[in-house]
Amino acid sequence: MGLDCDVARTRAGHIRLIRHTLAILEFILADVSQGVATTRRDPADGEKGWTVLEVVCHLRDFDRIFQSRVRQMLRENEPTLQAYDHERMAIEFRYNEQDLRTALAELHASRREFIALFESLNEAQWQRSAIHPERGRFTMDDALMQVGLHDALHLEQITRTLRGS
Repeated sequence: MGLDCDVARTRAGHIRLIRHTLAILEFILADVSQGVATTRRDPADGEKGWTVLEVVCHLRDFDRIFQSRVRQMLRENEPTLQAYDHERMAIEFRYNEQDLRTALAELHASRREFIALFESLNEAQWQRSAIHPERGRFTMDDALMQVGLHDALHLEQITRTLRGS
C-alpha cells in the first residue's frame, strides 16, 4: 500500500508541476511584446536560434503531440509512436508569424485537457506503454514526466533568450 501511495503522490506532484510551469511561462511573458517575441533569438544557437514565439508555438504543438501519444497508448496495445521533426514544424507552420497571445491561449487550452486526461487515468491505464522511436519503451509515467521536463527546458531557453545571454 505504501508504494502505491508514493506512486500516486509522485504522479500528483508531476501534474501540479505541469500546471505551474504554464503559470511561470505567463509570468515570464507578461510584458513581452509581439515584436520582442519575434526578434530575440536564443543566443546559444546564434542566428539559427529560435525566437521566444517559436518556442511558445513549439510548446503548444508538442503539448498536443504528447497528448495524442497518451491517447494512442490508451487505444492501442504497445503502439509505436511517431517521431516529429520540430525544426521542420517551426518552418512549415510558420511559428514566427503567429500571434504570441493566441499561441499562449492555445497552449493553456491544450494543457487543461491534458491535465484532465492524466487526472482521469485509473491504475490499469497508468500501466499502458508504447515504443518511442528514439527512446524505446515509453510508459504513461514517462509521458507525464516528459511534459514537465520539456516545459522546464524551454522555460530556461525563453529566459536565456530574453536575457540575451
